[in-house]
Amino acid sequence: FPNKPLGFQQDCVAYARVATTIRVLLWLVFGWKTLLFLYLSESLWSLPPHPACAMFVTNHGSDMNEHGECIPTKSTYAGPLYSIFTLGTNYHCEHHDFPTIPFNRLHELRSIAPEYYRSGSEDNVFEIMQNTFAKPAFYACMNAGSIARSIP
Repeated sequence: FPNKPLGFQQDCVAYARVATTIRVLLWLVFGWKTLLFLYLSESLWSLPPHPACAMFVTNHGSDMNEHGECIPTKSTYAGPLYSIFTLGTNYHCEHHDFPTIPFNRLHELRSIAPEYYRSGSEDNVFEIMQNTFAKPAFYACMNAGSIARSIP
């Protein structure tokens, strides 16, 4: 993470060490099937075999604000069924703005603070996913470095 502060990088290293230690202990105590379960459950939730992987992809699709600045994350409003299917994780910005609000109440923020959150539920999940895979720079402002270099 070259653009992150040193403290963040140190936290990542500490997390990796603790996570590795826990995985080794699980393997030693409960065997390899425990690790297989953990890896499959994480992979199938956040990667294409599980339809809700759209949550991860759609929440990190880039957009531009009115000043031409890259917005690396957003919420996806594709209707109440999508919200149920993704367990409310489609309210990504709302969750990060107010992390202590339970996921089943995050949708209320849209009516409480309409100046900060879009209205409607017209987002097309498949179009967002197509943009992400067709244009890699669409994902989480991956082209931010090239944009910064092009600014005089």
